[in-house]
Amino acid sequence: MKKILITGGAGFIGSHVIRRFVNKYPNYQIVNLDALTYAGNLENIADIQNKSNYTFIKGDIVDADFINELFIEHQFDGVLHLAAESHVDRSITDPLAFVKTNVIGTMNLLNAAKTIWKDNYSGKRFYHISTDEVYGSLGETGLFTETTAYDPNSPYSASKASSDHFVRAYGETYGLPYVITNCSNNYGPNHFPEKLIPLFINNIINKKALPVYGDGKYTRDWLFVEDHAIAIDLVFHEGKNHETYNIGGFNEWQNIDLVKLLCRQMDQKLGRSEGESEQLITYVKDRPGHDLRYAIDASKINKELGWSPSVTFEQGLEKTIDWYLSNEDWLKRVTSGEYQNYYEKQYK
Repeated sequence: MKKILITGGAGFIGSHVIRRFVNKYPNYQIVNLDALTYAGNLENIADIQNKSNYTFIKGDIVDADFINELFIEHQFDGVLHLAAESHVDRSITDPLAFVKTNVIGTMNLLNAAKTIWKDNYSGKRFYHISTDEVYGSLGETGLFTETTAYDPNSPYSASKASSDHFVRAYGETYGLPYVITNCSNNYGPNHFPEKLIPLFINNIINKKALPVYGDGKYTRDWLFVEDHAIAIDLVFHEGKNHETYNIGGFNEWQNIDLVKLLCRQMDQKLGRSEGESEQLITYVKDRPGHDLRYAIDASKINKELGWSPSVTFEQGLEKTIDWYLSNEDWLKRVTSGEYQNYYEKQYK
């Protein structure tokens, strides 16, 4: 019997990881710790909330005393740390919130793991999920590898880079068994509609403007969230201690090309005339520190663990659109804020 703590399990990526672990490993006890901020939604995992091997705890990783008590009570064998502030635009507005959650919160988890495990690290693992944005910006060529020097350009990426460094430092200084993964942009079901794809899906449904930064030629590598959950599962169980693995979708798209593909697929799904949604595209002032291009070299995880994406971007995008169109009530509750009442109804 293993007891695993998953932080941020009510969020976008975390909910897919929680579902996979609860369903795939009935002999594990999975504890989902989430502060239920604006992007945390227990409706994302309502289908597994009554499973016997699943427990939800509302709490904030910034609260060191709470985290220490949690580790003492549950004696976790492993930690999958996904809880984070992750929206670049929000980090520009309120950088200290990102320092508190992404740096201090990670430190609290590291200290609790080190204290409770007391150098008896057999069978233990601290898995830190990070981002490709810590590497900075690429030109028109090249790929991020696990040895690419860190060069963060936004408060968000700087906070994640800092937390990565602290995880590695605890490995080197205290021998803490850790693994780190740095992933590219995720997309898929249950994504809070502040990021590009779910925001634009919602805006197209409601015939609202599609705000594209700058000239729209910023390039990102896109990873289907369910493929990411599979990769996290593999790394947690088969990855080597004190190693980093980059997880990418092998799907580079300029933003404007992605938006036009999304418009075409949405027009087909909604029965609209061809090109109707493209007319909603509006170019807006660029954001500060906007990285030109991210692209991941995921050959290490492919060679060592046999992981590769299961879908093309076009396939994954169609699955994503279908999910949102089939769950418009979820989308309305999220955009209105009504989903935040779910915890009160379910747990109080």
